[in-house]
Amino acid sequence: MARPYWSGTIQISLVQFAVKFFVATEAKSQIRFHQVSRSTGERVRHQKVLESTMENGGEDMSEQSATVGKDDIVKGYEYAKGKYILIEPSEINNLRVPSKHTIAVEQFVDESEIDPAFFEKPYFVAPDGDAQAEAFAVVREAMQKAGKVALGKIAFGGREHIVALMASKDDEGRGLMAYTMRYGEELRNPKEYFSDIPKVSVDEDQLELAEQLIKKKTAKFDPKKYKDGYEVALKELVDAKLHDEPVPVDEPQPKRAKVINLMDALRSSLSGKSTEEGEDTPPPGKKTAKKEPIKKRSNVAEMPKREQAAEPHRKKASASAKPAKTARRKSA
Repeated sequence: MARPYWSGTIQISLVQFAVKFFVATEAKSQIRFHQVSRSTGERVRHQKVLESTMENGGEDMSEQSATVGKDDIVKGYEYAKGKYILIEPSEINNLRVPSKHTIAVEQFVDESEIDPAFFEKPYFVAPDGDAQAEAFAVVREAMQKAGKVALGKIAFGGREHIVALMASKDDEGRGLMAYTMRYGEELRNPKEYFSDIPKVSVDEDQLELAEQLIKKKTAKFDPKKYKDGYEVALKELVDAKLHDEPVPVDEPQPKRAKVINLMDALRSSLSGKSTEEGEDTPPPGKKTAKKEPIKKRSNVAEMPKREQAAEPHRKKASASAKPAKTARRKSA
């Protein structure tokens, strides 16, 4: 098992138990790039240098004193122009922040009350030792039955976070999930972006078709179904260059056909018809239904204006043509 990212105590009133936090995500990218000089093909590395060296136009770059070692770097707070208070790493580690060691649950809320925009990063939470398992299990099951999320604070990574604790939705149902959350002031005001959206009266028929379309496209969430297409394209690019093959390029997207109106788009979507191609696209294994014959127009009123104007002349031509056709049959 991986090393815990954080170890401490969860405290709910007088009830407390020790837990371990494990990072729930990991980078799966297989393609990693370095910065390389185009002219020489050598890798470019960066050095941390004194600001005074840069101000001199880089004249002292060759001197050993120009570069600064990692152990010689500390944090500095600029209280005046060019003047800093130096803060040692040990001083930061010894800050008096209670949430470095204990998550004091301040309240419980319904999960539906929390806007997903506030969630930041997930962690797996497990009891720290068998002796903590009983209290951990009791609190977890109580939270699950009540459908509640516990809110508190936790300090790590150079700041104090709001943390949400909830029962995990895994098959075995043993663990807790923790999510660090954003503070309210970190989220921009949505009114700045949504206030200019015009108010539209929703047509009930269109709404009903949209609800049917959503129902048709609804399926159980399967995270394995989704792949990183950008990563796949990068790998194809690298493989092509390695094997001296043509480099794949982005193909121009086909122009979408103009949709006459929303109602037609909704109906076509429900019937499986593509608005881009205008053709039926049935699910795999199903035969395409035969197209119904085009119905003849029953009256002139249903025709476009140009056809309406031409209709009397068509009738006259048709009437004059019939006797000639009959005469030819008789003569034959």
